Amino acid sequence: MGKLQLFEIRLSESRVVYSPGEPLAGTVTVRLSGSLPYRAIKVSCVGSCGVSNKANDTAWTVEEQYFNSTLSLADKGVLTAGEHSFPFQFLLPASAPTSFEGPFGKVVHQVKAVIDTPRFAKDHKCNKVFYILCPLNLNDIPDIEQPNTTSITKKFNYKLVKSGNIILTATSDLKGYIVGQAIQLRTDIENKSGRDTGTVVASLLQKVAYKSKRWIYDLRTIAEVEGSGVKAWKHAEWKEQILVPALPQSVLHGCSLIHVDYYIQVSLKLPEVSVTLPIYIGNIAVNRVPLTPARSLQHIPSVVVPSAPPEEEEAASGYHPMDNVSIPTKSHSQIQAFSYAPGLSFQDLRLDSDQTASPNHPTLCLATGATVPYYAEGSVVPVPTASSLILPPEYSTWGYPYEAPPSYEQSCSSANSSLSNGN
Repeated sequence: MGKLQLFEIRLSESRVVYSPGEPLAGTVTVRLSGSLPYRAIKVSCVGSCGVSNKANDTAWTVEEQYFNSTLSLADKGVLTAGEHSFPFQFLLPASAPTSFEGPFGKVVHQVKAVIDTPRFAKDHKCNKVFYILCPLNLNDIPDIEQPNTTSITKKFNYKLVKSGNIILTATSDLKGYIVGQAIQLRTDIENKSGRDTGTVVASLLQKVAYKSKRWIYDLRTIAEVEGSGVKAWKHAEWKEQILVPALPQSVLHGCSLIHVDYYIQVSLKLPEVSVTLPIYIGNIAVNRVPLTPARSLQHIPSVVVPSAPPEEEEAASGYHPMDNVSIPTKSHSQIQAFSYAPGLSFQDLRLDSDQTASPNHPTLCLATGATVPYYAEGSVVPVPTASSLILPPEYSTWGYPYEAPPSYEQSCSSANSSLSNGN
């Protein structure tokens, strides 16, 4: 490095996470073994988003910028040997989106510094990434506290000449959740056929859409629960829960290039039929009296699904009573969706005293075992974790993305179409 021994940016109080509209202060530190002439020393605060058609490619196809402010720390002169510090402060815009990093794009906020040297000499540059978290308050979403329900009826053939109906209904206790919260899920399956079904699977799906020259969809399974199949002429009920792991929030306000959505998908493997429930993942929980898992499942109202007229097989063989049974769970799988970049630890996370004390500012904390900070209301003590901390987490390498799951409207229209065909 020659005369330049140290050139770095230090943020005040070693902060890592900021909120939109907050001041960001720090110093640019330069340590020299000899004198260094310069034309200017500047520092910039930049927020931007880039999207690429290729995974893990930083040659962005489409970009958008949220803010770019530059301060001149020193005009033309000579830095003597020793250490020099140049303080700076920026005001982050209130419209700055939450930081995000995925395989096809990222929302990055950083401070950059440059020593502009005389002609024919190499400029010196350094940068410091910081993270912005704009908490998603689930209570701002209409009807978020209501149960989420969808149903579908499918007619299928078996044994060449026989046919039957499957009515699949899935219900979640809420439409939005936070990290560490359990999704209470109930599934009703009416097997109106003489054939046993395959296993039933409930999955928590994440869909990230990147707007490049065309929309790119990255769809992955975050968690999965599997239950047994349903015997012939049985009406089965399956009650389960899925724990929400550390995940980025659903909505990136202010970012038009990256959209994050979550779904609960319940599907049968045989015959192939599925329903999809769109949900939100936020930072501030739904404001309601918490229920125990057992009680909350009991309070999910039963869904009344109109029965289809008897099939030809039923008419020929007589009436088939529908026995009510419960489906046992076969397996749980919590899939690790992210790989985490090193270099950040829990100790780097600081809070302003005013923010901690004020009831209007939720506490930034960590769930046990989680690696993504989130906001929680009330008196909450931050819990250190064994994993390194970064916000948001960096995705690991993934293959080409799959197509997106159906939207809530598409799922409903499909269900209505199936019901019409059954009639």
